[in-house]
Amino acid sequence: MLILLPPSEGKAEAGTGRRLDLSRLSLPELTPAREEVLAALVALCAGPDEAAARAALGLSEGQGGELRRNARLRVAATAPADRIYTGVLYEALDLASLPPAAARLARRSVLVSSGLWGAVRLTDRIPPYRCPVGAKLPGIGALSAYWRRALVPAMAAAAGRGPVLDLRSGAYAATWAPRGEVAERTVTVRVLHERDVDGVPTRSVVSHFNKATKGRLVRDLLTAGVRPRTTAALVGALRDLKYTVEEQPAPAGRPRQVDVVVTEL
Repeated sequence: MLILLPPSEGKAEAGTGRRLDLSRLSLPELTPAREEVLAALVALCAGPDEAAARAALGLSEGQGGELRRNARLRVAATAPADRIYTGVLYEALDLASLPPAAARLARRSVLVSSGLWGAVRLTDRIPPYRCPVGAKLPGIGALSAYWRRALVPAMAAAAGRGPVLDLRSGAYAATWAPRGEVAERTVTVRVLHERDVDGVPTRSVVSHFNKATKGRLVRDLLTAGVRPRTTAALVGALRDLKYTVEEQPAPAGRPRQVDVVVTEL
């Protein structure tokens, strides 16, 4: 099973080890694309037009430190991606406390989407950075469109022959959309918060519930050692783990869509 996660806006303050080496990252076929995006990002953030750089990355006037950090990405200390990404989803997943067998399964199964790297595994050593997938970089353009072109062969290979659990947010999901038989063995998840409003059950999508639930869901799958061979087995595993799962109709050739309904965090 391949598990696709979004990155987090929040990241560790600093790495702890050697400098970045793109050639040592997973999915080596992405190295040329990563080099191109990295070069554009570093040049933009090291350049004289701070206002333009902030606008391209969606930063406020008080976030100049993010630009200075980006400008030093090639010489900055790195850490495994599982220590770089923070935030609600990763706090709920709590990778550091996984039992050894679950941690090994996470290292094999999880890919994290990224506006800068395309996708990385949890063991890939990267520096803290700021590069949302919605950014537009000089010479590159919109990163979402750039990665849509670059990711197809790498992600199709990473998907292998088993099911794909796609938990990416919309912007990152747009960088690679499974097609054909890969789509037919992909499950996408939407988290709905159900609450009582004047005696009427009401459901809505709430970001915090969505991220925390997805983090817990992945943790539970990894801890249980779930290795489904089909999407039906994956959905069944979620129900076995006591998640309230409702399937939604999906057109032929498109991913299987499920709602996970929660009533509390």
